[in-house]
Amino acid sequence: MSEPHLHLAPGVHHVEQVMGMAVTIDIRDAGAPPAGVPAVVEWLHHVDATFSTYKLDSPISALGRGELSFAGVSEEVRDVLRRCEDLRIETDGVFDAFAVRAPNGTSLDPSGLVKGWSIEESAKILETYGCRNFCINAGGDIALRGSPAPGEEWLIGIRHPDESQAMAIVVAGAGRLAIATSASYERGAHIIDPRTGQPTTDLASATIVGPDLGTADGYATAVYVMGLDGLAWIEDRRGYDAYLITRDNMTYWTSGFDRYRYPAPA
Repeated sequence: MSEPHLHLAPGVHHVEQVMGMAVTIDIRDAGAPPAGVPAVVEWLHHVDATFSTYKLDSPISALGRGELSFAGVSEEVRDVLRRCEDLRIETDGVFDAFAVRAPNGTSLDPSGLVKGWSIEESAKILETYGCRNFCINAGGDIALRGSPAPGEEWLIGIRHPDESQAMAIVVAGAGRLAIATSASYERGAHIIDPRTGQPTTDLASATIVGPDLGTADGYATAVYVMGLDGLAWIEDRRGYDAYLITRDNMTYWTSGFDRYRYPAPA
């Protein structure tokens, strides 16, 4: 799990239990309009009700069971599934929301995109309310805007795979930034390789940094499945960088990742 910069400047701070996790909303704008937080909370509960593969009455579960057609779901659901199909093509089937067994018993599970996408959309909601400096953290998928305080960068600790109280690395950044991590330390070997139907365990964690959290979330899942081969693959994804930790605690990263390290490399 990743934790945002801990110095709480004036603003609005809220933790919401939704989608089976705690989502932290940390707004650092002095006098930030509090209405933005309820709007984000309402949005996240809507996403949970719509896309949860743990809720048997969700539209995504009904679609997976064949009770709804693609034309019969909302445009929002269709847009998410189109993005999943784009990722399936881009990753040559390594990311495949249509071929992995879901908790509801179907083979439709867009969760590898939905969490990051929904938090990116949450950031856009806050921006419509005039918020400019904030961090939204959903179980390690993080959307950042601006800075925690004038002249500072957000500091995000990426958990060490083997030591729950230790950080493997600290990522620093300001402005618009997304950070997504796929790992097995929270839920065990739950990330399935769609090509084999078996859990993938070559990597301990894969962290992706880039401009859009939905894309970063999907890329993190794909790179985790690819293993070390994913390092060369992500190098070709413009604007996105990766930091990988193997099962034997070896670390590998893309050529552009050093600009996010804290402290900066000598």
